[in-house]
Amino acid sequence: MEAPHSPAPVRSTGLTVNSPEQMRELGRRIAEVLRPGDLVMLTGELGAGKTTLTRGLGEGLNVRGAVTSPTFVIARVHPPLGDGPPLVHVDAYRLGGGLDEMEDLDLDVSLPDSVIVVEWGEGKVEELSDDRLHVVIDRATGDTDDDVRQVALTGIGERWTAADLTALAV
Repeated sequence: MEAPHSPAPVRSTGLTVNSPEQMRELGRRIAEVLRPGDLVMLTGELGAGKTTLTRGLGEGLNVRGAVTSPTFVIARVHPPLGDGPPLVHVDAYRLGGGLDEMEDLDLDVSLPDSVIVVEWGEGKVEELSDDRLHVVIDRATGDTDDDVRQVALTGIGERWTAADLTALAV
């Protein structure tokens, strides 16, 4: 009889981001703890700041090319300008078939050597890795400033067990 599968360890923290520049700075800070093989899932409504955060990740990882929303091309690869990993930026918004459609992108081939960031990936890419960083961005409720966001960072799996996600606060 097979042993029951134990749930993956989870580390989580929440923070408030007050401007698009702070969202980019959060991306730069997250980039400092990322390494090849990391999967980052971004969740949030349209205009929440997912691509802005990814721009900061690209700056922090020192990759080539402007990081823009890959909505119509589905995925963009940004090669490193130095010794770091490439950034693979995926927008799964238009993909409805879950992992079957994602497999066509060969992300599992890129994962060991790259940092893969997937916007709208929840429910679609979790099977790519037992270890992932899930970033949920919500508009702050009750706040009159349209730029304020509540960001939840959740590290899932052994990779994130020792990570101090609270240190990423901007």
